Amino acid sequence: MKHLAKVLVLFLALVATTACNKSYDYVSVDNDPIKARIYTLDNGLKVYLAPNHETPRMQTYVAVRVGGKNDPSETTGLAHYFEHIMFKGTKHFGTQNYEAEVPLLDKIEQLFEIYRNTTDESQRKAIYKQIDSISNIASQYAIPNEYDKLMASIGASGTNAWTSVDETVYREDIPTNQIENWAKIQADRFQNAVIRGFHTELETVYEEKNMSLTQDNRKVNEAVFSALYPNHPYGQQTVLGKQEHLKNPSITNIKNYYKTYYVPNNMAVCISGDFDPDEMIAVIDKYFGEMTPNDSLPHLQFQPEDPITEPIVKEVTGLDAQYVQIAWRTGGANSEDADIIPLISSIIYNGKAGLIDCDLVQPQKLLSAHGYGYTMADYGIVSLTARPKENQTLDEAKTLLLNTIAKLRSGDFDESIISSVVANLKLNRQNYMDSNSGRAGAFVSCFIDNVEWADYLNQLDVISKFTKQDVVDFANEILADNNYVVVYKREGKDPTIQKIDKPNITPIATNRDTASVFLTEIQNYTPEPIKPVFVDFNTDMSIATAKNDIQVLYKKNETTDLFKLTYRFDVGSYTFPLLGIACDYMKYLGTNTMTCEDINKNFYNIACSFSLNGRNGKNASFTISGLNENINEAVSLFEELIANAKADQTALDNLKADIFKSRNNSKLNQGSNYTNLTKYAKFGADFIKNTSLTDKQIEDLTPEMLIAVIHNLVNTKHTILYYGPSTENEIVNIINERHDIPEVFVEIDNPVKYEQLPTPENRVLVTDYDAPQIRYLQYSNRHEQFDLALEPIKTLYNEYFGGGMNAIVFQEMREARGLAYSSNATFYTPDDLEDSYCFQAFIATQNDKMVDAIEAFDLIINDMPESESAFEIAKTGLLANLSSQRIVKDRILWHYLDAKDYNIDFDINKYKYEKIQSLTLDDVVEFQQKYIKDRKYTYCILGDINNIDLEYLTKISPVTILSREEIFGY
Repeated sequence: MKHLAKVLVLFLALVATTACNKSYDYVSVDNDPIKARIYTLDNGLKVYLAPNHETPRMQTYVAVRVGGKNDPSETTGLAHYFEHIMFKGTKHFGTQNYEAEVPLLDKIEQLFEIYRNTTDESQRKAIYKQIDSISNIASQYAIPNEYDKLMASIGASGTNAWTSVDETVYREDIPTNQIENWAKIQADRFQNAVIRGFHTELETVYEEKNMSLTQDNRKVNEAVFSALYPNHPYGQQTVLGKQEHLKNPSITNIKNYYKTYYVPNNMAVCISGDFDPDEMIAVIDKYFGEMTPNDSLPHLQFQPEDPITEPIVKEVTGLDAQYVQIAWRTGGANSEDADIIPLISSIIYNGKAGLIDCDLVQPQKLLSAHGYGYTMADYGIVSLTARPKENQTLDEAKTLLLNTIAKLRSGDFDESIISSVVANLKLNRQNYMDSNSGRAGAFVSCFIDNVEWADYLNQLDVISKFTKQDVVDFANEILADNNYVVVYKREGKDPTIQKIDKPNITPIATNRDTASVFLTEIQNYTPEPIKPVFVDFNTDMSIATAKNDIQVLYKKNETTDLFKLTYRFDVGSYTFPLLGIACDYMKYLGTNTMTCEDINKNFYNIACSFSLNGRNGKNASFTISGLNENINEAVSLFEELIANAKADQTALDNLKADIFKSRNNSKLNQGSNYTNLTKYAKFGADFIKNTSLTDKQIEDLTPEMLIAVIHNLVNTKHTILYYGPSTENEIVNIINERHDIPEVFVEIDNPVKYEQLPTPENRVLVTDYDAPQIRYLQYSNRHEQFDLALEPIKTLYNEYFGGGMNAIVFQEMREARGLAYSSNATFYTPDDLEDSYCFQAFIATQNDKMVDAIEAFDLIINDMPESESAFEIAKTGLLANLSSQRIVKDRILWHYLDAKDYNIDFDINKYKYEKIQSLTLDDVVEFQQKYIKDRKYTYCILGDINNIDLEYLTKISPVTILSREEIFGY
């Protein structure tokens, strides 16, 4: 978007601020709604700051302009792998004795270089045994997870990172009073990172790769990229890397990569939150200003792509249902294409009034379809995807998609959609920029893509100036009928997946009772405490009464022009089994005066939308949202649809066929299989039977039956929630005038309820799924009812044992044993007073690691490791979070409803905060002994039945093999 600077009339203010006797120049943009400041330190570090005093916390991102595209071709996946290494500590933390540790780490590096260049399998095993042995010795000096302890001790949340093709970004959400500590920790991390705990973390990365091997959409995208960008790393390699590269890594290459790219003139610190920018920039300069720039920073060299002159066809095979994806190559974030792509994308598909919406989705010509466009740093993409209906071929689905682009090229669309798109893009921008994470995320995007902040702010104004002819010209040049890639996703076993056996790893030392001097200094720092502020339902919201005594929960939106109006019903799909289908059916209906297309276009034109959520068992909700200036029209449109929906037999026939097709597709999906297996475990076969419609029940549905379900629901008692800029009286008047409320609500005498099953004895449930990883859950329920007094210690136990990266489960399952990318254990609070507590532990791990995972869980759950230092960190972090978190905006209304579910009229977080302060490790141990130790479990395993140890499982209990039909109910 660099060209925008030439055409926009903007005021760019170059101003200076003085803090700590040093002057800092920054760039700001006149009329910037978030008043951002962009600094550049002397060493080239970019700093983006946006003050926001809504809560005493701030979202931080440290972005590095390097990603998968920068990986050496012989060690792909390196950027992502190093992202993991950045959590392992530095010369100053994560170690007890760095000087003693270094020779061992150097030896491990040398052995991995030999290992990766050795082909004889017996020799490789011998070398790996050496690596494991020396790694175990080195681990005696290491302090795993000390970075996570540092973050927990300062009350951070959301500790994580991500790697994409262009970027690696590290995120923390921290309390405002911990700015100094945060900067000190991060600066040391980025200057002095040490590669330790390598071979166990390698297994973690490989487990993440294993997860990706059953994600067919990822494989399709990789095929699309390889065809669109054959000369660019976007298409030549993937972020997660090749399997053989991950199993043959190079620490030497990683070190060179770190020295080259993790330098200040290739980094940005992006922050939004409660701070003084003058003070913040001084602190950042104090710590990050010491970093040394790389004056020889390499610039990615690649051969420009040749034009595509005829369609490129590829195929991908995987276990998921078939679909087709079509994609065109566009310019990148700084090309002339960058501004028009959001417009093009929304004209093609926007969920309401796009070409795909009106031509394919609403007329039910495909099972599903969507389109999108976006830009990366070097190139961009416009992509369309379709899932075919029953007896519809992929080629037929492809033709339907291509027809929508042909309409775009011919100008067969209403030019007025451009102004509607702009209004909706502005709405989305307001939503996005209404949070610290959104603001800081926008900074990251601008930095990575080399986009000026002024250009970002004014992009929507530029888009608004495009004409229909501009769209047609772009479509004819860039989205032609011969320059696309098409990928057919076929059903079947992927022959490219390599089976790799687990390595023999000796669990490394956790040293959880040890602390570095660095951590101790951070813990001893005593910042000005943040006074906790909890929700007061009497002052932070209000409750009004509309006609027929309907309750209206009200919270004023003080920051944007957006509203959200929700009708929340006291019953859901348990009581009305057809409700989910009825809500789906409503999407395809019109009224006597408006077609389905008319309704959706009308909503889109006023930048509003509606949704019907009917699949929650206990509660249903209908929501209208958008620009508050159009709330009257939006509510009237929605009420018209609900009251006067016109029966359409053809739409229902299509919906029935799509339901059958979708049900068959779900049986192919790993996530759906796991979800249904765990439902079966928790609620039993009768629940599955009662909540899953039979084929005949679906065949027997009539339009009148489904419309009646909606009418019956809206005649039951419900609560209305409003969050927006209107006054309480204005909203009550809108509801009284426009919401169709019965004079007398229909009483539901016996709403249907389902209880989770108790687990009086162990049992094992297995469902076969051919994948490299199992999905494993052990679930326990003793029908213990909600107890307010239990909540503080339960919360502290979860934080200490199973919650985050500093918890026992993460340390043992991932760090020490390298068993998983994802693993957790939680004692769950009941949903309401009629529900019960349950405990469950989860892991996704390679099939041949199942036994190790089960035994490790059994060890740490029943004989919980006790660490006073780990406990203090968990407690300190939890209290810091409770004191600095603020429940704001519409979350206050939902928090109120949650409290009602437990028959309390106050903020439960206040109660927890007060009680947790006096709790000790002995209390946690007592809780574990009473509520966790020696429970009985239902063990659920979704995995390749030919590659998991069934004989071992029979030692737990007789194994029940469940079919897809049993867990899905059809």
